[in-house]
Amino acid sequence: MCFPNRKTPIGNAIDLYLRRQLELSDEAVHRLFSANRWEMAQAIVEDLRSGTTIVCDRYAFSGVAYSAAKGLDFTWCQSPDRGLPCPDGIFFLHIDEKVGASRSNFGDERYENAQMQARVRTQFKDRRLRDSVNWRDVDGARDIEEIHAEIRNAVEPIRLEDQENRQRPIKRLWVS
Repeated sequence: MCFPNRKTPIGNAIDLYLRRQLELSDEAVHRLFSANRWEMAQAIVEDLRSGTTIVCDRYAFSGVAYSAAKGLDFTWCQSPDRGLPCPDGIFFLHIDEKVGASRSNFGDERYENAQMQARVRTQFKDRRLRDSVNWRDVDGARDIEEIHAEIRNAVEPIRLEDQENRQRPIKRLWVS
């Protein structure tokens, strides 16, 4: 699963915004990103309850980091996503900024510039983003097999717990 999900009506508006074909305020676009995740929340819960493992590219954590990097209040940025299904594990793959900038299509979308990416990197280090989630920083500059092995080893205990306890309650994001 990938966010934004550009196939939904809200995701379509986000896509237009990211490709600079639609202008929105920072607050409005933040809420759209959150609404896009809420569009999928019930499907996520149903998939989890049926025993399907979900691997997600980006989620609420990116939304908070990007919007806070634009200067919006961090706690305000978390609010719209409070209560979404909470992931069992977060794997933040980090790479050198020059490596990221050298990737194909870098710069095609609104936030793909060195200054913004530097501010986002700082936000991803904020403890409030990582609180109460199983967060793991992963060196994304290594060989893909090494990265795969590290993530697989970290996921295995979660997978085994799921097999042993199929009715495990689904935690909610940033809810005490």
